[in-house]
Amino acid sequence: MIIASTLRPDNAVNRITVDAGDHYIGTLKAGQTLRILDLEGNQAADTLFYSAHDTSERYSAMDTLREQGALYLTAGSRLLSSEGRPMLTITADTCGRHDTLGGACASESNTVRYDLEKRHMHSCRDNWMQALANHPEYGLTKRDITHNINFFMNVPVTAEGGLTFEDGISAPGKYVEMVAEMDVIVLLSNCPQLNNPCNGYNPTPVELLVWD
Repeated sequence: MIIASTLRPDNAVNRITVDAGDHYIGTLKAGQTLRILDLEGNQAADTLFYSAHDTSERYSAMDTLREQGALYLTAGSRLLSSEGRPMLTITADTCGRHDTLGGACASESNTVRYDLEKRHMHSCRDNWMQALANHPEYGLTKRDITHNINFFMNVPVTAEGGLTFEDGISAPGKYVEMVAEMDVIVLLSNCPQLNNPCNGYNPTPVELLVWD
């Protein structure tokens, strides 16, 4: 569902550009609004959310999809935790839909899907691991990396129940915006994948904006 935001970028309390293939970790306070802005279009932003007060509670794709009765995320979707509690609510979306089934790229999946020689290529899992290693203050380890949201990523479900990675449906300036229902840790990989069209074979930056 396409809903534009009324928030103005010049009123944001924080603006961060996440370079192509880079990562971000930070805390979003309850009541704050986060916008993920696809600056150049067709760029996947693989994102994990955790309760800032108990990181064993984290975003649950299964609970979220079951309760909303729909495969994709868009304006109006409530992102539920592993405890069934609302973590964030998507309040604006100019892209239309976002994937939470396709998972994140890793060296192992690059090898299985593409070629043994692709194993060394940087991946979203590598990004998350690097963020956790650089920021031990969040208390997260590789055991905390679970199913994620692929904002802006186009992963259709086939008639046979399979998943395919297709050209993105985003464009320059498209965004998704969500308000935090609790204090959450945001862990984002600006996907470096070069082997499928989720980034148009050319990763580009995204911008994160936060409003109080």
